[in-house]
Amino acid sequence: MTQDQHTARPAVRQLRLVVEAEDYDAAVRFFRDVLGLPEQAAFSGGDGARVVILDAGRATLELANPAQKRMIDEVEVGRQVAPRIRVAFEVDDATTVTGRLVEAGATEVAPPTVTPWQSLNSRLDAPAGLQITVFQELTDLDGRSTLDGFGTDG
Repeated sequence: MTQDQHTARPAVRQLRLVVEAEDYDAAVRFFRDVLGLPEQAAFSGGDGARVVILDAGRATLELANPAQKRMIDEVEVGRQVAPRIRVAFEVDDATTVTGRLVEAGATEVAPPTVTPWQSLNSRLDAPAGLQITVFQELTDLDGRSTLDGFGTDG
């Protein structure tokens, strides 16, 4: 990538993950009221159609090959459990947030676990049929960049 490509305005402005929630009210309570994602907008239409857009801060798209997906499951859970798509939320205190989410109805798949890339990750089954990871970075990017296997493809 050239320097101009790094400084040019990105072609994509926002990543929006759209999830159908059979129990819409429970999903809104869980993600907005318990996890704490601020409501950005909400819309309703005919036939009871409803949607809420929750602000999840900065979005990234993490693409992993099958071997990496298996390795992450092994590190976080100890066995293969993740569906093809899993949603991860960075928080300040993974242990406290995990407890709060379990109290609100999430099922703990694996408790907070320190990973080789120096984050504290828990795995949960959440409303709307989502499997989520709650993670807390234990060291900054510079510290993680010195770890074995941590780098860039670029």
